[in-house]
Amino acid sequence: MIGNLEPEENVLQWFEQTSDEPYTRHDYKIVYTNKKPVVFDNYEDFRKSWWETPNQFLSHSEVLDHKEKKNKSGGFK
Repeated sequence: MIGNLEPEENVLQWFEQTSDEPYTRHDYKIVYTNKKPVVFDNYEDFRKSWWETPNQFLSHSEVLDHKEKKNKSGGFK
């Protein structure tokens, strides 16, 4: 191994929050062992569902690019 990797040297000393807006760049999908997916637009809901589901029912999860929903009326938003 090259260099000295003491844990004290690698600790993040500060964190700067740049926005109070919700993070909406990704959607999250859980695929269950029965092949049925569920898509979440909120990370906390995704995380809660993943951890509360027994492992034998979970296949995998995916992070998806968030796509804006189109206005069905065809007009402006």
